[in-house]
Amino acid sequence: MSGLLERLTPRPSLLSKRRVEPLVWLAFSGGGVAAATLLPVLVFLFAFAFPLGWISPPDHDHLLAVAGHPITVLVLLGFFVVLLVHSAHRFRYTLYDGLQIKQKGLTALACYGGAALGAVAATVTLLELLDVSLGA
Repeated sequence: MSGLLERLTPRPSLLSKRRVEPLVWLAFSGGGVAAATLLPVLVFLFAFAFPLGWISPPDHDHLLAVAGHPITVLVLLGFFVVLLVHSAHRFRYTLYDGLQIKQKGLTALACYGGAALGAVAATVTLLELLDVSLGA
């Protein structure tokens, strides 16, 4: 009976070992979905529909009011972060598989570090947009 209890009880080493990889895969897949669904719409609007006059573009004050709302800033920040993680992950494995770069730690640091720097830049830019929108 004690043998069965020992097999059913999880080992402490399995419980204490936390991995970051599932979170990276979650951000990677979220970025892929965001890129696949939202970027084509934005490209269509800003590259074709507005310049060709199919749809009248919103004026600057309206865009500033929409983009400067705190909820919109949070949504845009989340969108930018998952896109940056997605592109960093793709670029990392392109370097591994395509160019056969063997410095995995340095490559991962460069790719995800670049994504982190991009996220900081996006945060600073969006906070400045929020300040302009709120008239601070």
